[in-house]
Amino acid sequence: MNSLFKPYPLANIELANRVVMAPMTRARAVNDVPDEQTVLYYAQRASAGLIISEGIPISREGCGYLFNPGLYNDEQIHAWRRVTDAVHAKGGRIFAQLWHVGRMSHVSLQPNGAAPVSCVATVAANAKAYAWVAKDQPGPVQASTPRALSTAEVQRITADFKNAARRAIDAGFDGVELHGANGYLFEQFHNGALNNRTDMYGGSVDNRQRFLLETLDALATEIGKDRVGVRLSPFGRLFDMHPYAEESTAWLTLAAALNLRHLAYVHLSDQLTIGAEAIPPGFASQFRQAYQGTLIAAGGFTRDLAEAALKSGDLDLIAFGRPFIANPDLVERLQNRWPLAEADRNTFYGVNGSPSLGYTDYPAYEESVPT
Repeated sequence: MNSLFKPYPLANIELANRVVMAPMTRARAVNDVPDEQTVLYYAQRASAGLIISEGIPISREGCGYLFNPGLYNDEQIHAWRRVTDAVHAKGGRIFAQLWHVGRMSHVSLQPNGAAPVSCVATVAANAKAYAWVAKDQPGPVQASTPRALSTAEVQRITADFKNAARRAIDAGFDGVELHGANGYLFEQFHNGALNNRTDMYGGSVDNRQRFLLETLDALATEIGKDRVGVRLSPFGRLFDMHPYAEESTAWLTLAAALNLRHLAYVHLSDQLTIGAEAIPPGFASQFRQAYQGTLIAAGGFTRDLAEAALKSGDLDLIAFGRPFIANPDLVERLQNRWPLAEADRNTFYGVNGSPSLGYTDYPAYEESVPT
């Protein structure tokens, strides 16, 4: 049996295989609450060894996109419980990706029309949130100019993440993934070209990483370190993130700090497949040397590339994103070398007139083959 399809012991749980469904925003929750289509969507994909949910905002302040199901009220907890129960009933495992977009938001999404928040009051140039273009008209909108968080507010957001982690466990998730990637709040603090703060959360590499590490420590205290993972996008350039002098050193310093924390996993996102720059050659091996725990990566993997990465020891689990959209039975298709269906990009996001269109209406391979 190929290693991609062998079980894997992830902290305190056993995964049926080493295929991970990567987190993907689908913008399908009209009232920011998972519905029956959400339940079906995740249940259809429960043969993945691990599902990482779409980004789940921890607060209204943390929202940057319309129609994303959150984890900041009781109704959302109960709705997510239906999702996790359905996944578990099929033998699957699911982590909640906890999300705060920081400056990648718009005033129409914020409580009382307030400015979004970030490490500094610098707008993300040419970067768009999915918000209200006009009354009852959703669409891409230039992200609003943020305001800089005070020191106390940074610590308040850590508390918001801790509360969301507790809600996630109450909702039946097996664990949580802290979204520290793709130009959102934690990466805004981490990025030396953007963060010019003069308090304990700015300046040095250690100070810029403090927010992320303090939040991970708070989650570990709240729900247990073996239930906490983190997603990173080293050298990410999404949403107006720019290079800085000590960039490689900063990421390897963070890898070493994460290695000491014995979390469930670290999840690396290579942005090449979403139109940004790739992680530089050789860096993944350096990261692996500094961080020796369970390592996941996402970014254009095929079955053969996944097997090679597992065989080399560079990775422990392989995350697939877009292939899961049109292939709810992706694990079975990979294992049997069945052809993969292509997803319609026009239905990646939003309801598009039908709750199921491009969401839960993709058939499994055996269902699509004429008898």
